[in-house]
Amino acid sequence: MTSSEIFPTPDSGSLSTTGATPGPGVFELGGTVTIPRLGFGAMQLPGRWSGPAGDTAKAVAVARRAVELGARYIDTAAFYFSPTHRANDLLREALFPYPPDVTIATKVGPLRNETGEMYAEARPDQLRGEVERNLEDLGVDTLDLVHLRVGRLSGGVVEPIGERFAVLAALREEGLIRQLGVSNVTSGQLAEARSIAPVAAVQNRFGVLDQADAALVDECADAGIAYMPFFALGGGHTDLCEQNLRKVSERHGATVHQVAIAWGLARSPSIVQIPGTASLAHLEENMAAGHLVLDEDDMALLGRLG
Repeated sequence: MTSSEIFPTPDSGSLSTTGATPGPGVFELGGTVTIPRLGFGAMQLPGRWSGPAGDTAKAVAVARRAVELGARYIDTAAFYFSPTHRANDLLREALFPYPPDVTIATKVGPLRNETGEMYAEARPDQLRGEVERNLEDLGVDTLDLVHLRVGRLSGGVVEPIGERFAVLAALREEGLIRQLGVSNVTSGQLAEARSIAPVAAVQNRFGVLDQADAALVDECADAGIAYMPFFALGGGHTDLCEQNLRKVSERHGATVHQVAIAWGLARSPSIVQIPGTASLAHLEENMAAGHLVLDEDDMALLGRLG
């Protein structure tokens, strides 16, 4: 498959680019698997956690279209569910048997009851069950990548993660997991995990409007670890209508969401963007952002946000 087939050129006039449209580039995940640096997050496929109900046909269509548009890395979790739908079930319906070049990553750690409440973090002795749940839901014998998702305690306390990460490392040795990642971690927690087993990816909060994790982004780049931002499109922010962001988007004839995605791709070679949506139109917009080329002036403006 050619690069133009994986990332078709956007319709004329949809984005302004400089020269050729190279796409988002690729990353060697764990040094063994090549993935494009623009993937897909499945969190929104089931609908919102507390409602309204999701739409199965639309969700399945979005997941299939994401792969058609070149997403070769899909982020999910068993705790991504709404009152009526589950992300893993929708991905299985949409994509099983999974294309051999698609990497599906999941997360374990948070425990969530059927009413949607996150009530605890899994103990070490519960993690095998969480991994097996993802294996069963997705219909696979081995999970491509599993992140240990951890909480951050108030008061600046950093909780050790070694005992829990060691469980996942043991499951990797058993062949239930191919690669390991961590999520919502500090640099110290990443170092603790790396002292136990290789870490292929970090998934933390980072984006053009929230650059607090910049040092860890650079640390991951130096170590050859993928950095996969969550809330790259703003997350808890009400919108992306910051003045400099609007200025760059207008200059390129792009949306602010596309600029936010392109900014992350330009910010570090370790960043793999995984924007999620349950909308086909929004998906098309997100994937087209892989062709948007930001120049030094753009990055200088966006680097001074906040």
